[in-house]
Amino acid sequence: MKADLMIKNAKIFTSAGDKKEAYALAVKAGKFIYVGDEDGLLGFDGEITDLGGSFIMPSIIDSHVHVTLSVALEYVDMGIPIECNNKKEALCNISEAIKKDPGAKQYRFMIERKSLQGEDITKEDLDMICPDNELLIFEEEGHSIWVNSSLLSKFHITDDTPDPKPGLSYYVRKDGHITGNIFESAIMPFILDGTEDITDEQIDRALERWIDNSVKNGVTCVFDAGIPSGNEFHERVYKRLREMDRQGKLPIYIDGCYLIWQPDKAKEGIEQLKRFNGEFQTEHLKVHTLKVFMDGTLKIGTAALVTPYKDTDKLGTTYFNTEQLVEILKELNREGFDLHLHTVGEGASRVVLDSVERVKGELGDSYRVKVTCAHLEIQDDNDISRFVKLGVFANFTPWWHAGNTADIPLDTWLELLGEKRANSMYRCKTLWDTGALVTWSSDEIYYSDFMSWNPYLGMEVGMTRHITEKTKADEWNRTTEAFPPDSERMSIEEMLLGYTINGALQLGIENCKGSIEVGKDADFLVFDKNLLTAVKEGFSHNLPRDVFIRGEKVKGTSKKS
Repeated sequence: MKADLMIKNAKIFTSAGDKKEAYALAVKAGKFIYVGDEDGLLGFDGEITDLGGSFIMPSIIDSHVHVTLSVALEYVDMGIPIECNNKKEALCNISEAIKKDPGAKQYRFMIERKSLQGEDITKEDLDMICPDNELLIFEEEGHSIWVNSSLLSKFHITDDTPDPKPGLSYYVRKDGHITGNIFESAIMPFILDGTEDITDEQIDRALERWIDNSVKNGVTCVFDAGIPSGNEFHERVYKRLREMDRQGKLPIYIDGCYLIWQPDKAKEGIEQLKRFNGEFQTEHLKVHTLKVFMDGTLKIGTAALVTPYKDTDKLGTTYFNTEQLVEILKELNREGFDLHLHTVGEGASRVVLDSVERVKGELGDSYRVKVTCAHLEIQDDNDISRFVKLGVFANFTPWWHAGNTADIPLDTWLELLGEKRANSMYRCKTLWDTGALVTWSSDEIYYSDFMSWNPYLGMEVGMTRHITEKTKADEWNRTTEAFPPDSERMSIEEMLLGYTINGALQLGIENCKGSIEVGKDADFLVFDKNLLTAVKEGFSHNLPRDVFIRGEKVKGTSKKS
């Protein structure tokens, strides 16, 4: 048989079961037709390329990204960072910035909440600074905002407006009156204000930037995790992706979703998912997953816990309870769809595990929903073994595992969680060792310079739980020491498996992607350096020399190199 491509003298990490090592491969019609030792190439005709010992691995699967949200935020002003040491100083600096730019329709700033020293900003404070124009301040983690009366009026938010989810997604009130401070998904209409003016051409430019960066890094498959309260814009981006694919400009496989965060939207969400499933079915774009927000974040106390927060003695709450999630799972099972959930806190993932356990118990062998819990910053000991038992995927964002997301020092985690839990976060290795299927992701919401989208950054921090001077990362993201516990550090082989075959299993594409095996798509990466023996500190600087998709070397937006 004549092969289109044959390679020998390579160190090949296949990600395939017990046969993870090979030295030669052959490709025909975009598929691997041979993987093994060099002698096996004798059965094929064609030119053989000697790679001189270069390292080959399957292309990378990023199992939780935000393609569509990042497009929106490419053109949304996220605000001028304000440095301050207290509330008075914050308001003074914002006032001075507004005076330097009079007459703008809307002003946007960004503040680290802890810099307010326990005080809070109110709409009255902001109205004193900016009574006539719109003023919005982002909390630095991006899960809460402060706005003035002009913006509240624009979005028809009054004292009588009900909270979407009390204690989780809500409008802060004092003596029954809204203060202008807003939390979690309730902030999204404010953040996405103006996205209706983004043109198709702008969307395409942002997507092309993302595609080029993905190909450069060897990321050829992703799960897109959607936009809270932004499904209209989300759909617009999917339409552009569908058009790009039809034009041959989309080499990246995108496993999409439809997102909900309100229980009363579950029925509508599944109907919309059915529509998306029918409308977005091209070679590189498919939608078969419902994305559900279960809780918020630890930093602002909106993640759901089993043991209360140390500083507030509160547990947080979830958007969906077990009964509601059970009904969703049953309907998804009937339709043949999957479920992906935002679960930061141990309380959120427990509701998911309880729900899956109930539905599997009722449906038995007819149960078929693939369920993925994403983030998993805190896990309770009693739930660790349940992931593998119930077949629930555990998706982690390993560049967070240095413990400093949004520049959070260990002392902050100690204040929030207490010593025991603060020193046992991101328990990916513990879950891995149970046999649970663990996958990796970048979970960034900004394209910007793509620094945090780098899978090799994820691999480095997954192995070291540290961001050193050698790490390819933003300067603000450095850590002074490794984040505990050391026992949660992963090996490079575990990182590679989580970024390849495990990701394919999560997306349901393991029959064609995720490993270098006969019959699968010939998607693979070539490195000058052997990643299996590379130094861990500075691993983030690695890049593939060549990227092959279906046996063809590619560069950028489907252009052959």
